[in-house]
Amino acid sequence: MARRDPWLDNAKMLLVTLVVVGHSLTMLPWGGFHDHLYDFLYLWHMPAFVLITGYLSRSFTYSPRRLWALVRGLLIPYVIVEAALVAFRELVGGERHFHDLWIAPHWPMWYLVATFFWRLATPLLRRLGLFALPLAVGISMVGGYVDWDYLDARRILGFLPFFVLGMLLTPATTQRLRALPVRVAAVGVLAGGWVLAGTIPDWAQTRWLYYSWGYPHVHSTLAPVLTRGVLLAVGTATALAVLALVPSRGGWFTRMGAASLVVYLCHGFVVKGVSYTGYPAWAADHAGLALPLTIVGAASVALLLASPWVAKRLERTIDPLTYAEGRFDAAVDLHGRVDAHLNGLEREHEGGRVLTRA
Repeated sequence: MARRDPWLDNAKMLLVTLVVVGHSLTMLPWGGFHDHLYDFLYLWHMPAFVLITGYLSRSFTYSPRRLWALVRGLLIPYVIVEAALVAFRELVGGERHFHDLWIAPHWPMWYLVATFFWRLATPLLRRLGLFALPLAVGISMVGGYVDWDYLDARRILGFLPFFVLGMLLTPATTQRLRALPVRVAAVGVLAGGWVLAGTIPDWAQTRWLYYSWGYPHVHSTLAPVLTRGVLLAVGTATALAVLALVPSRGGWFTRMGAASLVVYLCHGFVVKGVSYTGYPAWAADHAGLALPLTIVGAASVALLLASPWVAKRLERTIDPLTYAEGRFDAAVDLHGRVDAHLNGLEREHEGGRVLTRA
């Protein structure tokens, strides 16, 4: 088994925790510091998450084993969790506006569909080498003109440059990213990102940070393209800055990084469940307390879902085929070891009989 990179697991766990925080912040009243923090977070946390996805996908090929793993690990969990989350929102929350199940991914489920298509395109993009990046940027900048948004197509096209950038990175590149001079510069980049986030209402809107906002809704033909270009540049710089500051040492937090997909797929049930209790109304009356409480609570939810005992059991539900295959492989391996042991005992017994006769 290949040795896991602590930096990579730390990055995955940090970013998926911030996904939970970001979704939880939507339960709070909008305005003031909340908006500034939210816009700053959304400038870079999903770009960084997609970049890491691209990095992990860089060796994907069209082999039967890899294609089956793609279906088993992404499409089947998508079908299961998408249906379960819709049922939860309808039966528990009383929401009734869902349609086109599995065709129009709702809320966080777009990421699985996007990763499926990005990974399918990886071998083709890899052949283009560095030229894949400007191509992806061009696709993203004009992707907002697409008026057909089934399967969250605009978001798939919009985030594509971050995936391609991650795909083009190498382990040596990520090592250089963590060099001390880069880490020092990263602090300045994030400080600049914080300042810029405060100006977003002046030249864009928060919804632009989702990369799903269609240009047909904007009257100017050039302004949205330029806005997307600025967001791509800022998102890239701040995402790389955050990744440069991620610790490279292992620890308890690192071990949870292996369960990042479990956290991503399951946190929506918790966030929606909390919102159904009336928490948003309480938060509106206690804004000063609600913000830190929500952040701490969201981070705690992410850590709980990623804890080994919880994650192991949730994986069986959201990814049953991987679990079943693992059990089957373990049984086959055990059977093989038992056979080898019995054969060894039989040879020892036969050898003893020969020595006795001699």
